[in-house]
Amino acid sequence: MTIEESEVDQQISFTRELARKATHMGALVIPGGYYVLKLSRSEALAIMIPIAILMILIDISRLREWSFWRKFARPIMSPMIRKHEMDGDFTGATYILSTACLTIGLFDKPIAIAALAFIVVGDSLAAIIGRRWGRHRIGRKSIEGSLGCLLGTLIVAALTPGLGFPVAAFGAVVATVTEFLSLKIDDNMSVPLVSGLAMMLLEKVI
Repeated sequence: MTIEESEVDQQISFTRELARKATHMGALVIPGGYYVLKLSRSEALAIMIPIAILMILIDISRLREWSFWRKFARPIMSPMIRKHEMDGDFTGATYILSTACLTIGLFDKPIAIAALAFIVVGDSLAAIIGRRWGRHRIGRKSIEGSLGCLLGTLIVAALTPGLGFPVAAFGAVVATVTEFLSLKIDDNMSVPLVSGLAMMLLEKVI
């Protein structure tokens, strides 16, 4: 998520943003594993639901300052946590893992794979390009960051197996617009669900 420089100063440095997004890109293991391991929906959910619950518990331990957070998790995670997350919000990891469960449960495999990859690749490029080269801003977002998001999602659309490119490209555009407009709702949640719904509806039409 790209934000104005005054807000960025209150968040994390660009170097830490790179580290955060490198970790975020690691979430490609979710759609990638879903496809490469040829998992069924129930098998994927059997893996993802416990992982999501564990991350929720880690976040709760952070928000409540439990000893597990103070003694073990904080040294690893705190450098990449943004101010609004420290102030009481869940981390992006909790949102994306929880949303992965919903996305896998709601949509057919090709759509779920594309929708999850959209947020991983598109959001990472939006954040990095927006922070580094974002000059033309509309509210909290930059045009440059959104173009980076669109580039990433279109690459995903072209590479997603089992999904026609027109449907996938439409999902890529919807994902980019959703990322741009997601101000109140975490885009790790809104982008996969909205783009997945858009692709599902378009598939039914065509």
